[in-house]
Amino acid sequence: MRKNNLTKNDIAKSLSQKTGFSKQFSKKLINELIIVLLHELKNDVLHLKNIGTFKVTQKKERVGRNPKTMEEFKIISRKSISFTPSKKLLYLNE
Repeated sequence: MRKNNLTKNDIAKSLSQKTGFSKQFSKKLINELIIVLLHELKNDVLHLKNIGTFKVTQKKERVGRNPKTMEEFKIISRKSISFTPSKKLLYLNE
């Protein structure tokens, strides 16, 4: 059974196996890629050709509720990242 979450270690291990790079070097590559992507996201939108678009969205403050106790609490406003895949990426598995 395949697990649902993919970690940086999983990506580094796969990259290491496919390229022959050491796992340590693969981890460095993954970390540097994430730093570059986050730096580019500071402009609110990041388009990656044939992959998709990352957007920074502002979520408003709202009231949340603990389902067990029904106690209400305030969820503060925050920024969130959304991803819209490219149509080419969607048809890659077919």
